[in-house]
Amino acid sequence: MENLLEQIIIYGAVVIFLLGVVLVYIRKLRRESRIVEKKIQLAKEEGLHEPVSLHPVVDPNSCIQSGACVRACPEHDILGIRNGKATVINASQCVGHGACFHACPTQAISLFIGTEKRGVDLPHVNHTFETNVKGMFIAGEMGGMGLIRNAVEQGKQAVQNLSKGINSKSNMQFDLIIIGAGPAGISATLEAKRLKLKTLTLEQDTLGGTVYTFPRAKVVMTSPMDLPLFGKVKLYETSKPELLDLWNDVLKKNEIKINEKHKVNKIMRNEQGFCVECNNGEEYTSQRVLLAIGRRGTPRKLNVPGEDLPKVAYRLLEPELISDNKIIVVGGGDSAIESALLLADTNDVTLSYRKETFSRLKPKNREKLEEAIKSKSLDVILNSNVTAIDEEFVHLKIAGQEEVLTLANQLVYIFAGGELPTEFLRNAGIEITTKFGEAILKHA
Repeated sequence: MENLLEQIIIYGAVVIFLLGVVLVYIRKLRRESRIVEKKIQLAKEEGLHEPVSLHPVVDPNSCIQSGACVRACPEHDILGIRNGKATVINASQCVGHGACFHACPTQAISLFIGTEKRGVDLPHVNHTFETNVKGMFIAGEMGGMGLIRNAVEQGKQAVQNLSKGINSKSNMQFDLIIIGAGPAGISATLEAKRLKLKTLTLEQDTLGGTVYTFPRAKVVMTSPMDLPLFGKVKLYETSKPELLDLWNDVLKKNEIKINEKHKVNKIMRNEQGFCVECNNGEEYTSQRVLLAIGRRGTPRKLNVPGEDLPKVAYRLLEPELISDNKIIVVGGGDSAIESALLLADTNDVTLSYRKETFSRLKPKNREKLEEAIKSKSLDVILNSNVTAIDEEFVHLKIAGQEEVLTLANQLVYIFAGGELPTEFLRNAGIEITTKFGEAILKHA
């Protein structure tokens, strides 16, 4: 009888202990859910909850709350756990690296482009990266996937796919012409060399493409990449010079030349392939063409008087050489914020943004911006639009105010994004469609 009583007490204690553990766990989940709820509410108030481009979508029926997606994301507070399921918090800050997609053990996450209300223009590309124009391929940011690692992988895969149809007896000058020497273009060029394809790479600007225009101190990678003819590149906190030096070294070792300052005006289809016409009058023929020109295309302008003055620029190349100037930086994205912060170290900088809040900033940039505003090292004017630029001043119209604000000024940097080279693509015969909430990366 005593043994039975002891067993009952022991089992009872175990049950009470287990119930306590369960209650603590449930309370922990509820507390975490409330925290995520508050983050979602704040994101909505700051305009960060709605996606602007590529973003994760969670299938609640498949999610098992492993938290792998949250841990895998190198950004902060893009995803969180609410009521036992993964959920999106700051969709507009997603940069499309796909780490959450690959980390999910139950394949509950897909990457979508656009939303039901907000469409994103994308060229037609199939699973091999070929467009509707047979023999013409697209890789990298222009196809919808951002980040250097993704662009590098796409450039490599696109060349592997297009190489299968190369005719060794063709009388074309080249097997492949690659247009663009950014991450996708460089990777494609290296893979083409590995496959022994006769290749020509054309770049309208300089090696690195969009990466070259990043401010010098910008971190441009968040995860490793597999670079053809080199191998695994494990650079996480990487500056622009380090990455450009790496690319230059790999190209030099493999005796590859990038034809810089060669802007392509037109791509014409012929019986055996393509004729590519450059702005310097040169023409080249090729069996295949790979477009790796990114989505920015031509910098978007403000279309205001004085925008063509020499003091106006659309990229910041050497901020350390600029000092003791009164500068206006226009824009509200990461490039604008990073440039303004770099310039503010040695200049009098004013940041002008047309909206009421910053809605697309990486967490680190947001923190640095708040610190700069608090320390008064950077002046920020929201709800403002540049109306005119002249030799000595910049004129701003602030919402709700009748008078135009006039600021003394010596340099203007405009970061208003870029315009998808739609006309160039359509002239080449490529179909462009607007994607409204369509999955571009999902599990089979």
